Amino acid sequence: MINPNVSGLLEAWVAMGWLRPLDGGFAKFLNTEAPDSSEPVLLMAALLSHQLGRGHICLDLEALLSAPEKTLSLPPEDSVHKEMPAQSPNVLKTISLSQLTHELEASPLISSGPGNTPLVLCSGLLYLRRYWKYTQHVAGHIRRRLSHTDSVPDDLQSRLDTLFKPLKSDDEKSKTQVHWQSVATAIAAKSLFSVISGGPGTGKTTTVVHLLALLQQLSLEKGDKLRIRVAAPTGKAAARLTESLVHTMETFPKNIRDALPREVSTLHRLLGSRPHTRRFVHDSHNPLHVDLLVVDEASMVDLEIMAALLSALPEKARLVLLGDKDQLASVEAGAVLGDICQLGDPTHYGPETAAWIQQHTGYNLSEFQGDGAQLDQHITLLRKNHRFGENSGIGALSRAVNAGDPQAVEDIWQMGFEDIRRLQINSPDDESFTHLILDGHGHSAIPNPKSKTGYRPYLDCVQSGPGSEPEDFWLRAVIENFGAFQLLSPLRKGTWGVKGLNEKTADILFQKGLIRSREGWYPGRPVMITQNDYNLGLMNGDMGILLPVTDKGRDKSTLKAVFPKADGSLKKVLPSRLNHFETAYAMTVHKSQGSEFHHTALVLPDRMTPALTRELLYTAMTRSRAWFTLLGKHNEILWETVKRRTYRASGLGRWLR
Repeated sequence: MINPNVSGLLEAWVAMGWLRPLDGGFAKFLNTEAPDSSEPVLLMAALLSHQLGRGHICLDLEALLSAPEKTLSLPPEDSVHKEMPAQSPNVLKTISLSQLTHELEASPLISSGPGNTPLVLCSGLLYLRRYWKYTQHVAGHIRRRLSHTDSVPDDLQSRLDTLFKPLKSDDEKSKTQVHWQSVATAIAAKSLFSVISGGPGTGKTTTVVHLLALLQQLSLEKGDKLRIRVAAPTGKAAARLTESLVHTMETFPKNIRDALPREVSTLHRLLGSRPHTRRFVHDSHNPLHVDLLVVDEASMVDLEIMAALLSALPEKARLVLLGDKDQLASVEAGAVLGDICQLGDPTHYGPETAAWIQQHTGYNLSEFQGDGAQLDQHITLLRKNHRFGENSGIGALSRAVNAGDPQAVEDIWQMGFEDIRRLQINSPDDESFTHLILDGHGHSAIPNPKSKTGYRPYLDCVQSGPGSEPEDFWLRAVIENFGAFQLLSPLRKGTWGVKGLNEKTADILFQKGLIRSREGWYPGRPVMITQNDYNLGLMNGDMGILLPVTDKGRDKSTLKAVFPKADGSLKKVLPSRLNHFETAYAMTVHKSQGSEFHHTALVLPDRMTPALTRELLYTAMTRSRAWFTLLGKHNEILWETVKRRTYRASGLGRWLR
């Protein structure tokens, strides 16, 4: 029998705010469906709902019973009820896994998969049926694609050598050093499913553009033309990739260039979103008209969208996922790219794969051989960074963070790298914070005028107006200048959260005469869309700036929100038409994914929270193209963050392997 101390935990935790009303409401709903349900079963249902809200796909029963507080992140960091031993999650340690499993298996609400029960218990993981089906669906689709191998031309090696020759070092040309972009292209050319992972600057976009050129060339030689689509999770990511695609393909012959896509769509637009539903226009009954699909920023794709995407993909279509496996997982539930790449081991190629790669690329991978699963043979990690070289503090710091080595991180700060700095601040009222916001530095003296960023430059551009230049030229200049600097936070609430930092930043800019108001509509206010608006054609994460815009045929300007679009155009919207948005001087690290800035500044809070992980720190610093600043009060917070990894329970990894 389950320990009677579990009785009343559900009601107590909801009352204390440890669980959401939604979690308690879900348990109550199940109780109406099965009135004889025991309290432990209902408690597990509520905890499953709680975990879904935190990005997990399922509730890991063994992890729950062995480390309840860590698994559930209870009590919450902002809870006022922290000293209540009677309601401590640790009471769950008194339950044995066998007892709990027996009680759950006996419930009419739960099955092992078959049937239509609302919950599924499988291999010690408790799922909401919908998410269990997503997991099985994604795993099944990927496994089927892994079993198919396309033939490649006999002269693939010479084609790759010619294609990538301008990008190779002498060692890569002589085959004494592996050119991983060639390896990635070869693997993707023979596979219906492949993954190309690497950090910023490792050449993911360059690789995939050359892959598209190779495959389209092969198809054109056969008198056919591949239907190619490229997509990304957000409008920001789509716009950035569109620019990169167009720039990279300019070196290709005209017939190839004309046969490649020049626009990247969002995943929702690709699938055809149906507002207010979970369904899409394209699905298994109405598949996409595509032979090759590339999805960029795949770490941002949640389980539900990945399931929808795979359903809509024709059986013989090729899928290539691009992304950084070390970044934060998706905002919504799941960590699909992380689950796919969970081996994370550079020595994962089996002998057969290594032999095939040597035959078709000329590169010897004996150093990278291992006993990886079938899935691992379809994954390439790009290891050479073309942006962050030996003299890059950002590169050194990101590697140390990924390694989970606090001492190495601390040592790097002491090495005097010019592109990283750390500011010790006690509050946003510190003068150093004001200087950072204005000019990108923590003090009044600017050591290098070329490195001047902050928010003053773009607001100076706003105040100068279009002058004699065409208005759109000025609008684009403002948007480009704004992208030079971005303040990031892991939190939404509190002094160090996005809300507090946005208010403080607006106050600083107002006091310096750079904006007309601290609130409301004013020229220069940056805004971020927080929910998809299909009527306006604006997606969650799209960034715009309020600016005076002259309408055609009128001399008077009107204040509008100006958004850069993926095709290079500008969308201009009256502020009154915006429904879900927020000021964006500061944004969460999650929201920054898919974006790059000349200089990013991350604010660490003065105490540990569940949001602080090495993946968050890595994601924040790698949004920077040139400079990274870390603001904080306690070094201990940084060290603990480096040691802590993001974990999302899903079970997808085990089903894929």
